[in-house]
Amino acid sequence: MPPTVGDDDFAAWFRLLETPGLGRETARRLLAACGSPGAVLAAPAATLRELVGRPLADALAAVPPAFEARLAAAQHWLQGGPQRHVLTLGHPAWPTLLLQTADPPLLLYLEGDLACLAEPAVAVVGSRHPTAQGRDNAQAFATDLARAGWLVVSGLAQGIDAAAHEGALTAGGRTLAVVGTGLDTTYPPRHRALAQRIAAQGAVLSEYAPGTPPLREHFPQRNRLIAGLTRGTLVVEAALRSGSLITARLANEAGRDVWAVPGSIHAPQSRGCHALIKQGAKLVECAQDVLDELQEPGLRQASLPLEDAAEAPEALEADPLLAALGEDPVTLDALLARTGDSTATLSARLLELELAGTVARLPGGLYQRRHSG
Repeated sequence: MPPTVGDDDFAAWFRLLETPGLGRETARRLLAACGSPGAVLAAPAATLRELVGRPLADALAAVPPAFEARLAAAQHWLQGGPQRHVLTLGHPAWPTLLLQTADPPLLLYLEGDLACLAEPAVAVVGSRHPTAQGRDNAQAFATDLARAGWLVVSGLAQGIDAAAHEGALTAGGRTLAVVGTGLDTTYPPRHRALAQRIAAQGAVLSEYAPGTPPLREHFPQRNRLIAGLTRGTLVVEAALRSGSLITARLANEAGRDVWAVPGSIHAPQSRGCHALIKQGAKLVECAQDVLDELQEPGLRQASLPLEDAAEAPEALEADPLLAALGEDPVTLDALLARTGDSTATLSARLLELELAGTVARLPGGLYQRRHSG
């Protein structure tokens, strides 16, 4: 087992946190009063009743169902390699920013490089069902942030999260995935290979013990860690009812920066970002906008080369169909009216642009222009 915590200490921490009905706030109160999980578990019943009441004192005295099997599963996972770690509150590698949040976890499981937890980090989050342009934007922002020396943190979900991780990995940078399951489970399963790449080039982190399945209530809890680990949260696309907005709210409550990428007024995936901007989030159009806000000493500063910035508008002007597409999703009928082309000609041209990655076909028979970088 890695030397992040001893077997006996880990068993005591695990036993304390597995107590039914014992929340993090109560666990922190017990630790403050007794000094350690072992001391909590060894405390007289009368002392525990005075601290937390009879029901929880009785729960602490009784071994939870299947506790030994769960402990064995967690220990087995930890013994699976030198890159697997468990950290307790107060461990030297514990991320400092998490200690400054209202509800820090008490135990963290990590697979990958522990040094990630000490690196300056930015969260990039958003919709699980983004537009093609939103996915491109997330990857481009993450690429530039990683090149500038920032650890990109996200939640391994499909959509924007996956694009953010991919962007950091493509740049040869570092990325941290914070998940809502035990680290022996990948959710969604299709991201198993991505999770392995992240662990090799950064780390995957969870407060949930190995063997914990993907439960709905875990993901908002996961979001508080994403917000708490980072200097700020960038929301690329989000609906009005979105877990990404929870992350942004928690970041704001913790005194961290919140940035939002604007989008089409007709796209449901942009409404959450527009709501954040109305509420005071910083509108950003490129990674340099984020870097200018952060200005971390000692880190490289990334910016879009002037020649690239100049070439993009010229390329768009050179193609009448791209100009006709505009920025919003548009129907084939609208494009026929704007261009005057025949259906056959327009369909062939759209297919050509789609294969080139310049245009995306959206649900409902819509088309949208994509921008790179």
